[in-house]
Amino acid sequence: MTDVKGTEKVTDMYAQLRANVGMMGQILGDTMKEHLGEAFLDKVEQIRLLAKGSRSGDDEARAKMLALLGQLPDEELVPFAKAFNQFLNLANIAEQFHTISRNCDELVCVPDPVEQLLGRMLGSQVDKKEMLATLKTLDIDLVLTAHPTEISRRTLIQKYSAIVDCLHDLENPQLTEREHKSQTLRLRQLIAQIWHTNEIRRERPTPVDEARWGLSTIETSLWHAVPDFLRQLNDQVEEATGTQIPTDMAPVRFSSWMGGDRDGNPFVTARVTAEVLDRNRHTAARLYLKDVVELVGELSMEEANAELMAYSNNSCEPYRDVLRSLRSKLRNTIDFLNARLEGHNPEVARDEIIWEQQDLETPLKLLYKSLCDSGMRLIANGRLLDMLRRLACFGIHMLRLDIRQDAGRHEAAIAELTRYLGLGDYAHWSEAEKQAFLLKELSGRRPLIPGNWKPSDEVAEVLATCRLVGTQPQQALGSYVISMASLPSDVLAVLLLLKESGCNYPIRVVPLFETLDDLNNAAACITALLDIDWYRGYTKGMQEVMIGYSDSAKDAGVMAAAWAQYRAQEQLVKVCNKAGVKLTLFHGRGGTIGRGGGPAHKAILSQPPGSVDGRIRVTEQGEMIRFKFGLPKLAVQSLALYTSAVLEATLLPPPEPKQEWRNAMQRIADESVEAYRGIVRQEPDFVPYFRAATPEVELGKLPLGSRPAKRRVDGGIESLRAIPWIFAWSQNRLMLPAWLGAGEALKAAADRGELGLLREMEQDWPFFNTRISMLEMVYSKAEPNLARYYEQCLVPEALHHLGVTLRERLALGVEAVLALTGEDSLMAHTPWNRESVRLRNPYIDPLNFLQAELLGRTRREETPSESVQLALMLTIAGVAAGMRNTG
Repeated sequence: MTDVKGTEKVTDMYAQLRANVGMMGQILGDTMKEHLGEAFLDKVEQIRLLAKGSRSGDDEARAKMLALLGQLPDEELVPFAKAFNQFLNLANIAEQFHTISRNCDELVCVPDPVEQLLGRMLGSQVDKKEMLATLKTLDIDLVLTAHPTEISRRTLIQKYSAIVDCLHDLENPQLTEREHKSQTLRLRQLIAQIWHTNEIRRERPTPVDEARWGLSTIETSLWHAVPDFLRQLNDQVEEATGTQIPTDMAPVRFSSWMGGDRDGNPFVTARVTAEVLDRNRHTAARLYLKDVVELVGELSMEEANAELMAYSNNSCEPYRDVLRSLRSKLRNTIDFLNARLEGHNPEVARDEIIWEQQDLETPLKLLYKSLCDSGMRLIANGRLLDMLRRLACFGIHMLRLDIRQDAGRHEAAIAELTRYLGLGDYAHWSEAEKQAFLLKELSGRRPLIPGNWKPSDEVAEVLATCRLVGTQPQQALGSYVISMASLPSDVLAVLLLLKESGCNYPIRVVPLFETLDDLNNAAACITALLDIDWYRGYTKGMQEVMIGYSDSAKDAGVMAAAWAQYRAQEQLVKVCNKAGVKLTLFHGRGGTIGRGGGPAHKAILSQPPGSVDGRIRVTEQGEMIRFKFGLPKLAVQSLALYTSAVLEATLLPPPEPKQEWRNAMQRIADESVEAYRGIVRQEPDFVPYFRAATPEVELGKLPLGSRPAKRRVDGGIESLRAIPWIFAWSQNRLMLPAWLGAGEALKAAADRGELGLLREMEQDWPFFNTRISMLEMVYSKAEPNLARYYEQCLVPEALHHLGVTLRERLALGVEAVLALTGEDSLMAHTPWNRESVRLRNPYIDPLNFLQAELLGRTRREETPSESVQLALMLTIAGVAAGMRNTG
């Protein structure tokens, strides 16, 4: 293994990681041997070694491995899949821990991004006052979503976290022999618990289960990480500028779609959303109660300023007096919410519970000021400041819940109403007629919905959701997102339904532009909206727009979608600047490259200049929540990356792309979408090949998330959601949605003599550089030989020609990217990522081969055995774990 920084350095870098992987692999092996005997463990190890030989080109090893896999008896299928699955999970834990380990190497662990950025800014033309003002007003909203991508059960995630704690303790050089033995025993116990726990959920999680999973991430990690990050940020800012950050500053906040995203999910109802809102608030009250109890123990001092003495009626322990009152109110709040969650409607006096954020914030700030005024700032800046900062970030509702619904549901609701009222069919009106009707009703004072109207069940549910929004405190909710929005009437329809349902505060109503056509028309839609005087007044100078990554990439391929997203953002910035409205862009990014995923820091810095401007909303989906925020130290790193990226994109934005870059990118986009759709839409054999060569059908049986895999039960591939679409192709390792069309367009550009221009773009244009970097990562994960094996096992011979074409396209793309970068291998400049992929392959490969065999068996047998079906599910989970992304 070689690297630009030297072989010895790289070897040292991976030594500690390999040691942890080896130790946990040995413990897992001991656990399996104790449970199933030495012969089973020998077989697992034999297959692993044969897989390693097969990957290095040993055809004899490959044949032996396939023979052994084919001969596995039914009773060994599940434990075999489980063995490789859990090894990959343990490797993930070791790698995750390595990035926060005290032994972490500089090649893996980058310096703190905030500290680096502050130094660069103060050494450049950025004014210190401007930098501080921008930092204090940063508005970064990370929206946690529960798309069906998190494959690990919550009980296992908790055990994985406990393993990290063990690894952390074991690397302490001052551990005594007894302490070391105790921690090793604990590690063995945890790995044994994992081995004997069923990895696959018996039933699909409900939307409430998903919301509880999100709250668990807050409680176990982010609750601790947020004050740690802000303390670290304050120290860095103070050292660089001599100024402290405000006590109530919260550059990063959190929202959620868990329990609010009803687009295509019939299980998310108004009742479910109401329960999730109560659970969010309940968790916040419970955690704040813990904080207050600790503060009662700590703030025993008597000296206080006059304001606090008056507030506490001159108590001899004024701090404790105030805190005891808060403790009582928080307990009452928990009791109140418990009763609501049990289905009761309790009555409670307004001043006996924590009803608004000020009920907590005002007395806590009073305590803080009194401590500072009394010469006890050191004490004030301890746990009390941590609680104030948590309150600024999470509020009393923990997560602001977004509501998401498809535009067609709103149109159907109003159409049913207009038909009932004898006004005609709203669904068949022109856009001008719809806008005229909506604006007339929005401006009117009389109610539109008659009290005796009994709508259909679907419309009744839409109205119930709108009524629920109207009953909630504004701080409990984020945005109302409209999927598949394309016209101003899509937004105005929601506003009318909310008005008629009693919502008397201006919730943000956000159009989501998802398809290529919608992205291209986004600026025209927002221009038309902002030209409406009534709507301009409603916005109060703020407009939020959501950009869809998953569905636009599924519609047009990653290259054309990325350029459409970039251009849409540019145009939206101009439209809103012209109208004097502040724009917030909401990026609906996924975890995988095909869904707009990738390193968040790099992605933010590659956005068009002016599109960030101190404000951004970004979805964090499924398993990426755990990978980025599942451990407090990892979460601190992620918060620092987001903060530094948004600050840099605001004050040091990337340059405007040259016109020749734009022209070249437009040609690439046009050619890539043609190549992509030429296969996905126009190739008659594509759909049958896709369904045969991937576990797309079987994925519908995997209890991943609460939402169905298809928008319509009877729909074809066009109705398949972007997540299972990409998940299926990642399982057979072809990764097609993340690269199809891109390589063909890059090759065409090079053939036109534009290679020099492309290299200039890759060097000097962050947007293009990021796209090429993401392509490299995807190409490095793609395995055409494995995809060919799936084809041989599962696809009718008459369709094999398409597999040949797809693998040729993949090879063409790899060659095009290498020609552009001038490197001999993919990811040459990111050896850590390359090594991460390489280390996992010998463990993922056997799962892939076994999966192909099991798919063939389940498709041939009318009623496959339970062990065969469970083993298949485990191979899907294992491949997902090994690929570090599942959707």
